[in-house]
Amino acid sequence: MSSPAHTSAVHIRRATPGDAETCGRICYQAFAAINRSHNFPPDFPSAEVATGLLTMLFSHPGFYCVVAELDGRIVGSNGLDERSIIAGVGPITVDPDVQNRGIGRMLMQSVLDRGRERGFAGVRLLQAAFHNRSLSLYTKLGFDPREPMSVMQAPPRLTFEGCQVRAATAEDVEEASRLCERVHGHNRAGELRDGIGQGSALVVSRHGRITGYASGFGYFRHAVGESNLDVKALLGAAEGISGPGIIVPTRNADLFRWCLENGMRVLYPMTLMTMGLYNEPAGAYLPSVLY
Repeated sequence: MSSPAHTSAVHIRRATPGDAETCGRICYQAFAAINRSHNFPPDFPSAEVATGLLTMLFSHPGFYCVVAELDGRIVGSNGLDERSIIAGVGPITVDPDVQNRGIGRMLMQSVLDRGRERGFAGVRLLQAAFHNRSLSLYTKLGFDPREPMSVMQAPPRLTFEGCQVRAATAEDVEEASRLCERVHGHNRAGELRDGIGQGSALVVSRHGRITGYASGFGYFRHAVGESNLDVKALLGAAEGISGPGIIVPTRNADLFRWCLENGMRVLYPMTLMTMGLYNEPAGAYLPSVLY
């Protein structure tokens, strides 16, 4: 673990569950201020929802989370999803009252240093495409913009002939992970196991084998399929969307168009950004907000 970072009166330290309430309030206020200034809805409906999320992240053994303190007062936080060989960054937020002091850069540098120390093959994040400042910061820190994304709401309830969708079980993890490796070049078994444990994960089968899976549906969930048909079948069975919506790769015109034609609407755009290992996906997928 890297030593605590200091710049002027700013101090970066490891987050604890006891920090979640303060960080949740900042997280809600920061995202609401950014989104509303660009005429988009906030990511979180309330500070309580943001606090619940950060309480989970700050206590989860698969996440490394940090807070920034200014003169002893918490003014921001960030996290690193460490559940696979690719690490995912976020959510990063800074108190709107202390912007332009380099705190966001310090929070980013802290988790990137952690990623290098732990030897992750790559690091990824999704940023709000309308937020020019974060796009510029992340690019200067070494991230490459890869793909436009669209946050979308209200997937349709549909079934597809030849596609069998059911709840995922622990016995599915190995086969689903091989599928993810074929599509992305690495697996996300840790996230899938969490989804199975929480009852949100699904698999779709065709021709007697698993051809797609979803750890769940929403901001902190992802899905992988051999083809768009598999992801469409998973979306058609989706229940309990978490967060603002699901995230759809906009370049996947067939899938994006199908979503629009079936009543899903775009809330706002995002950008997938990567550092280190990245393979152009060889199949269909839905990212989480972390990657």
